[in-house]
Amino acid sequence: MSEDERPLERATQLNARTLRGLAHPLRLEILGLLRADGPATASGLAERLGESSGTTSWHLRQLAEYGFIEEDPARGSRRDRWWRARHQFTDFEVGDLLEDPAARGAMGAFLHEIVDIYYRKATQYVGEMASWPREWIDAAALSDRLMWLTPDELTALNAELEQVLDRYERPRREGDTSVVTQWQSFPRRSKKEEA
Repeated sequence: MSEDERPLERATQLNARTLRGLAHPLRLEILGLLRADGPATASGLAERLGESSGTTSWHLRQLAEYGFIEEDPARGSRRDRWWRARHQFTDFEVGDLLEDPAARGAMGAFLHEIVDIYYRKATQYVGEMASWPREWIDAAALSDRLMWLTPDELTALNAELEQVLDRYERPRREGDTSVVTQWQSFPRRSKKEEA
């Protein structure tokens, strides 16, 4: 994706209103593709997702209504509309949204779909692993680590991980490959605590 195809803004803050516009599996997939691969048409997205262009067109209009995407004025025509993501990523405070009774159900559906997307990305990589050159296989990581932390320490750890990612983020250059970085950090109940 060239620099002019990247979303214009770095992040958007999810709130109870915009959550309702995003809490749909197909919309999340469409937004993810526009962010990762750049502008596309409803028919191009439909082909990639195995959907009808009418369905993707409707979901594109919904994403635009909630401010996640916009028409790309540099491409297309009235008949051939191109869409682009407005933001590189979506930021949100889970706790704030879970405290809002009107947003709680949508937030649960949204988070379950996000976890499913993470799972699909990891399993796709594992399924294709043998087709990657050795240097990419050696550079990649699928791991976990059990740690003992306080909420303040976990907050600090996540902030530091975000800073590391920010240091490596840059515009695409010739020879680059897109890389998925995902991590989860959350408390778990031990068998003793469950009893």
